[in-house]
Amino acid sequence: MINRTRNTKILATLGPASSDKDTIRKLFEAGVDLFRLNFSHGSAADHKARMDIIRELEKEFDRPIGVVADMQGPKLRVGKFKGGKISLKEGMKIRFDLDAAEGDETRVQLPHPEVIQTLVKGQNILLDDGKVRIEIVEKGEDYLIGKVIAGQTLSNNKGFNLPGIQLPISALTDKDRKDLVTALNLGADWIAQSFVQKAEDAAEAKKLIGGRAALMIKLEKPSALDCLDELLDIADGVMLARGDLGVEIPPEDVPAVQKHVVQKVRAKGKPIVVATQMLESMIESPAPTRAEASDVANAVYDGTDAVMLSAETAAGKYPLESVSIMNKILTKVEQDNLYRKMMEASHIDAEDDPSDAITVAAEQVARDIRAACIVNYTTSGSTALRTARQRPPRPIMCLTQNLHVARRLSVSYGVRGIHVTDVDSFAETVERAIGLAVEKEMGKPGQSLVLTAGVPFGTPGSTNVLRVAWIK
Repeated sequence: MINRTRNTKILATLGPASSDKDTIRKLFEAGVDLFRLNFSHGSAADHKARMDIIRELEKEFDRPIGVVADMQGPKLRVGKFKGGKISLKEGMKIRFDLDAAEGDETRVQLPHPEVIQTLVKGQNILLDDGKVRIEIVEKGEDYLIGKVIAGQTLSNNKGFNLPGIQLPISALTDKDRKDLVTALNLGADWIAQSFVQKAEDAAEAKKLIGGRAALMIKLEKPSALDCLDELLDIADGVMLARGDLGVEIPPEDVPAVQKHVVQKVRAKGKPIVVATQMLESMIESPAPTRAEASDVANAVYDGTDAVMLSAETAAGKYPLESVSIMNKILTKVEQDNLYRKMMEASHIDAEDDPSDAITVAAEQVARDIRAACIVNYTTSGSTALRTARQRPPRPIMCLTQNLHVARRLSVSYGVRGIHVTDVDSFAETVERAIGLAVEKEMGKPGQSLVLTAGVPFGTPGSTNVLRVAWIK
């Protein structure tokens, strides 16, 4: 029996350090709520093997487990150098062109003609996560000349960022389109879309997904922040990828951006994941820095649905320790009185919608009578999402006859998705919920449950019933 005592979720990335069944099982037992398959690395066979293990664990623990398939997106990289790398000095000039020959201190391939066409004199290229900064001083028809502003070395195939520049390229590459088909055929619950720049990018992905999974857009580009409202109208969830975003915008802006994004996405009733560089030192170290612990805690205080581990669990030396310490941090923050005051002070008002009013009222009633948990019966998951955005201190038991919905909700704050196939009326839902509350250790005899559902029963978007029941 796995019974989390916290509401904020953990999303962990699988990779070479976490591919066997025993390790994935231990990660789940240590606190992972859903897993990320990173399609930037590994083969289709690798991802299928990991997916098969996850689905086996799901059956073993009788608990839906969500899977996020993360598309690579258009990775902007320079070419290779003779000897593998070059030394840089401030003021030296280097040419970027389309020639595939190995580069040296004077030139290197930049295999992206659209970048050469878009950049102009005076703009900057940031390479190797911003460690190298080069200013464009000359532009030709098929080349650029840059002057080194900062940086000491540059090695093969390093990625680069173009701060403040929107490139005329699709967020979905040919590789992404193939990977998307693979991920959907594997049964991924979420598709994470990289390099989103504009609403049209998300719309294209949504169309290709065709309802077979939920769309999670990754915020990595400032242009995506500029059109966040339009993106939220299309996407089902958001991942705040602070690594790339922190290269594109000044680092001092990242904390405020994080708080505003979490608040806005939460208000829309959609899950938000805060990601990248959370416990990065644990790739090599068995313990995080105090600053990293504070960073994870800060995301929880902001009200995020989930936090993510990347290389820490995919390729690091201490994947289990990374999950364990993250689990401890989340649990500790949620036990803090200040955290609970912050969540209560930021309750979202009901929208002009009967279903939303019922959901908000359910949270208020549960708070007043100190209910053990809130129970939603939902077909689409929308009722559970409305409940989660209130950030209640008690768990949300989500009963649904749609297994895919139960899995997708594993990313949402406090939601425990339970796949049920044997309820046909609200009365049956009440009885089933009472039994499950005890079975899943979400309530004890003598405690109360607050339940919501819709009549006609099972009709999406028709939440109109609220009831208090007691566990006998």
